[in-house]
Amino acid sequence: MRAQNHRGHQSHGFLTYDNSEFYIYRNLDLIPKIKSNAIQEWFGRLPGHAGIANVRYTTSGKMDDKSLIMGTQPVTASKNGFKLAISFNGNVVNTFQLKKEIRKEFPRFSYQCDADLICHKLLMEFIKSKDLTLAVKKCMEDVEGAFSVVGITKEGDFFAFKDPYSIRPLCAGHGQGEKIFAFSSETVGLDINGFERDFEVEAGEIVLVSENGFERKKLIDGKGKAFCAFEFAYFARPDSRFDEKYVYEIREEFGRNLVRENQDVVKEADIILSLPETGDDSAMGVHEESGLKWERASRRHRYVTERAFILLSKERYATIDKKINILAPKVKDKRVIITEDSVVRGDTTKVVIKKLRKMGVKKVHLFVTFPRIIGPCFYGIDMATYRQLIGSKHTPKEIAKIIGADNVCYQSIENFVKATGFRREQLCLACVTGEYPTPLAQKIADEMRKRFLEGYEETGRLYEIEEVFQKIK
Repeated sequence: MRAQNHRGHQSHGFLTYDNSEFYIYRNLDLIPKIKSNAIQEWFGRLPGHAGIANVRYTTSGKMDDKSLIMGTQPVTASKNGFKLAISFNGNVVNTFQLKKEIRKEFPRFSYQCDADLICHKLLMEFIKSKDLTLAVKKCMEDVEGAFSVVGITKEGDFFAFKDPYSIRPLCAGHGQGEKIFAFSSETVGLDINGFERDFEVEAGEIVLVSENGFERKKLIDGKGKAFCAFEFAYFARPDSRFDEKYVYEIREEFGRNLVRENQDVVKEADIILSLPETGDDSAMGVHEESGLKWERASRRHRYVTERAFILLSKERYATIDKKINILAPKVKDKRVIITEDSVVRGDTTKVVIKKLRKMGVKKVHLFVTFPRIIGPCFYGIDMATYRQLIGSKHTPKEIAKIIGADNVCYQSIENFVKATGFRREQLCLACVTGEYPTPLAQKIADEMRKRFLEGYEETGRLYEIEEVFQKIK
């Protein structure tokens, strides 16, 4: 889980299974270092031969400390002698519908995060059918959104499943002579423990685990794949692999594409500067394709571990200032190409460009690997309103003026897709095209886009506004 702490740093939790009992540890912030002299203590606290864990990045629910700890995963649910636990990555769109349904069976149900919805819905269906596979299939049919789930039942059944669109990643692998079996959001979680990656869990698939290994069952057909494109540009670690390509290789190709698409801009640049670390690989690609020097004059403070994108806005500016150091003598009087993974709100880039201007940089050309974001995400990336997205109402020229750049050059959608190795119909590109893979998300996005253009003040994440859901359900 420490290898995947980049996927969420607000809270972390571990749950193990031993003799029909669950043992749980949850806390806020990053996963702590476990000292060698404390290992036996941890084995005592978390006994058993199977376990699940989670690092959380909040895309639903409140974000004060009390709410965060209450929403920390893994989560459990129990009734009538049935009990199960899950760890979940993704985001649910039809939350209000599910809350209403769950409260009929669990009158005291207290919603803290979307994992609670998945867990209780799954338990309800499990009690009805007495069959885990049928319960998972019913969840796939009734829950709209992105969900990659791993779980354990009271009987010790270890399982994993994905939504019918395979929006968020989840892979499976084995280690130690095929005696240990594991799931991981990213392949790096397996690699770092010497595990061999066996496969990516497919859309609408459940995987059951026993001493004999993995048993795979396809439960839902025909939905099609819609893997999150933002994983390639920003979220995933560069040393993770999707299908047969490492993420860093894809990002290098993003950089080469940007050079091919913006030859006139390249001709009037002196050096390349990356916004580390997600801009580093694309900077290499820009360097290889253009021949310009990649000046390693921007450095990331390795002990400021927060990712600015997933912080609250009030924390973001201070973190950016502490996190990125730029060496002024190396950039003074230079015309600079900055490689950036994405521009969501524009906050990070604006702070960096302001620094560069103070340092005497002549020109700033921003090369952005992810196409212009014009719409909110409903599937697990916390950019959930039109108002917060600088690209939702501004052209690249207008964005350049707002953030202080001379040019903002976005990679084309066509070349972005080509570099990933996926086909366009296999990716979720909703935030850059406005075309959502699930029906309720499309209806909410269309309704709120119309209101936004009419001056409506969004009061929170679009999928958490009940009045909108009631109107269009």
